[in-house]
Amino acid sequence: MSNISIACIALNSEGRVLIAHRNPTGQMGSRWEFPGGKVEDGEDDLTAIVREFNEEFGVTVKAGEHITDAEFEHNGKKRLLHAYRIFVPHDGIEKKYVLREHTEYRWADFSEIPSLNFVDSDLQIYDAVKKYGESLK
Repeated sequence: MSNISIACIALNSEGRVLIAHRNPTGQMGSRWEFPGGKVEDGEDDLTAIVREFNEEFGVTVKAGEHITDAEFEHNGKKRLLHAYRIFVPHDGIEKKYVLREHTEYRWADFSEIPSLNFVDSDLQIYDAVKKYGESLK
């Protein structure tokens, strides 16, 4: 099994980032995150991005540039987290995304994230992702 996970960073025209609240099951249940997931064997990061977003939100995204990486530990194993900008086909407001792994999603200001119950691995990339998002304004 691959030891790589991907974080999908969707930004809107107001400089907000898409975050999602996980279902209340599992170790990271009921926590906020940047959408994403594990890269499966035989996949590259970009293929995993499209697959994960389609599985979790029911939309096909376009993968953009690589933003940053982090290393974290999950169940006693070292894992790598690769963050990429993604482009969603719509904002999920008028036409809702289909949620399969989350209870809700929303567009958040970067300043809100430290006060939310965010997953630890995503907090490791937060500063770099915030800086990236702010550089686009």
